[in-house]
Amino acid sequence: MSKKFEVMVLSCIDPRFQSIVYNYLKKKNLKGKYSSFTVAGSAIGVTEMKFKKWHKTFWENLDISIKLHKIKKLIVVNHRDCGAAKILNKKKDFNDLIETKIHEDSFNKIKKTFKKKYPNLRIETILMSLSKKVEKF
Repeated sequence: MSKKFEVMVLSCIDPRFQSIVYNYLKKKNLKGKYSSFTVAGSAIGVTEMKFKKWHKTFWENLDISIKLHKIKKLIVVNHRDCGAAKILNKKKDFNDLIETKIHEDSFNKIKKTFKKKYPNLRIETILMSLSKKVEKF
């Protein structure tokens, strides 16, 4: 394969965020230059035991993407008002602080596994809102 994409993007299936993620990546000059993997909950979906059956699929897909597209960086995009975060919530209430903690935990878990499996590659984790606000973790 002659074209190098070098970036893999993990994002959520939520239709409200498809254009927001696309436009964010376009602003980063990545339009047409990244491999994409979408799964419910993004990092939550590939790190939390509630969704364990999805984990292997993501890591196998990333492995093959690294080989085929010479991936050097993983960008993980989670989002606010996340259904997967709501499913994981063990508290009676659900608010921004609780949701942020769930996202932060998923980012920490994916970073730990990623850095162990791919110590020479980079990872970027961000949390987006419907208003397009981007928080880096």
